[in-house]
Amino acid sequence: MTIRLLSETTINRIAAGEVVERPSSAVKELVENAIDAGATRIEVALEDGGRTLIRVADDGCGMTADELSLAVDRHATSKLSDDALMDIATLGFRGEALPSIGSVARMTVTSRARGAGEGWSIAVDGGRKGAPRPAAIDAGTRVEVRDLFFATPARLKFLKTDRTELGHALDVIRRLAMAFPEIAFTLSDEKGARLSVQAAQGDLLDARLSRLAAVMGREFADNALAVDATRDGVRLAGYAGLPTLNQAYSRQQYLFVNGRPVRDGLLHGAVRGAYQDFLARDRHPMVALFLDVPTGLVDVNVHPMKSEVRFRDAGLVRGLIVGALKHALAEAGHRASTTVAAAALGALRPGSGAPSYPFPGGGARLPYAPAGRGGAATAAMYAPLPGMEAPSARADGLAETPAGFEPEALSAYPLGAARAQLHETYVVAQTADGIVIVDQHAAHERLVYERMKQSLGAGQVKRQGLLIPEVVELEEDARARLLARAAQLEELGLTIEAFGAGAVVVREVPALLGKTDVKGLLRDIADDIAELGEDVTLRERLETVCGTLACHGSVRAGRRLTADEMNALLRQMEATPHSGQCNHGRPTYVELKLSDIEKLFGRR
Repeated sequence: MTIRLLSETTINRIAAGEVVERPSSAVKELVENAIDAGATRIEVALEDGGRTLIRVADDGCGMTADELSLAVDRHATSKLSDDALMDIATLGFRGEALPSIGSVARMTVTSRARGAGEGWSIAVDGGRKGAPRPAAIDAGTRVEVRDLFFATPARLKFLKTDRTELGHALDVIRRLAMAFPEIAFTLSDEKGARLSVQAAQGDLLDARLSRLAAVMGREFADNALAVDATRDGVRLAGYAGLPTLNQAYSRQQYLFVNGRPVRDGLLHGAVRGAYQDFLARDRHPMVALFLDVPTGLVDVNVHPMKSEVRFRDAGLVRGLIVGALKHALAEAGHRASTTVAAAALGALRPGSGAPSYPFPGGGARLPYAPAGRGGAATAAMYAPLPGMEAPSARADGLAETPAGFEPEALSAYPLGAARAQLHETYVVAQTADGIVIVDQHAAHERLVYERMKQSLGAGQVKRQGLLIPEVVELEEDARARLLARAAQLEELGLTIEAFGAGAVVVREVPALLGKTDVKGLLRDIADDIAELGEDVTLRERLETVCGTLACHGSVRAGRRLTADEMNALLRQMEATPHSGQCNHGRPTYVELKLSDIEKLFGRR
């Protein structure tokens, strides 16, 4: 067997297999080149999903004839000074994109440098490079790629439908448009413009929010929390959606490192960790986060696609993301997303079906209860766990109007005054300009959870010894999981011990739970531990178990409440962060404005 050097064309085609996976890969490389060239306007046109034609035009710095000839050679770049691979400040740096694309397609690059009197054009056909020729063009660069993969026909078989390939290209442009709001982007195909965003004005945060509204939708912008935090020279900025604005998939999670769109497991794991208190495991928040990291602390030279990065201190980055997101969520108080009210009204209108579960959720931003207006003091009345007696009710099932809640006083209480309990599940309250409907179980589950977390943080989880310890039989693997975490469970006030084969004995439970189904509680906790795995911190593991404890210790649907108990629940919600959603991301209340209700009855 003889060892020989591969031809330049073969080398380029091998490289193209890594760099140009599909039409959207070529779009990404060409648009990133335009951004690096200082463009303020980038126009992309596709035909047949990019198979037949990809055209990218920009108004960047352009190239001279000599630069143009060099640009289509392998590993030729203007972006890497002094070969410093750990000091990369541009999107491109490998010098592979143009020769790789030219090796598998028919490519023409036309460019004119700023201030130059004429433009130049060069063609690369299946790896065969032509000579530069004079061409007419305004300042900037235009790249036309025709018959993609004609030189590697086997690659064409792996492409999807035109619609699918167009979708991938749209995703690329959306991500780059979010990262660079100061640039105008257009993407069009045979049917016209598919995406068109103008350059955003104003400071960076306002420009980003304006661009995010154009790309992710107005609902996200209306329900987004600003994120801005710095730690050890690393800055995190951007916007995070309220937990009740969630989706079944993580497609609406956009992460950027030094302006580069990335798909990184560490970053997505950090987002999941920050929201774990507020969402079910099969729901995902909407976020757009921008990390600015000193170039020496991040390695972007991981893969030719440049969509993966490595951090020198991954723990620092993860901690910054989790901490900043949790702070933003705490600052939101009991605010829930505005989309729940719209979903509820849609379900009430004639001819509309009920929204599918779970729908993103409701209300407007509401401040904490004003100091001195009874917030914390009235909340103390609410002790539904041990000592909450079965309430009495009027014969008609309606709550008595409590003293001090006359209509003129309602403005002091964002969640209003309780007026009724429906189906022993929903509390209806009157506000100054509408009504609030509260799911009593979901709301109290969040309140108990937050109280347990506070007690856990202070190391003061009160326990209640069982008069007769309860023996719980379990499958052997579930029993082993619980006993392995016995010390952690004891921190939460749950004391368990081994009790022969296939069983454990429970001696103490958290006092907050009161009377609870101990057997069901232990089985749920064993399932939680199995789901968590080993890739989460002790604190995260404890907080997840807290959520299960809270669910078992909260007021259940079917429990009749007195007027005082209902009002105390509302005041406690006003005084508790995150009370706009339960531990699974469902809304705890829906607020309907009087004007919206009047529309339902044709009064407006």
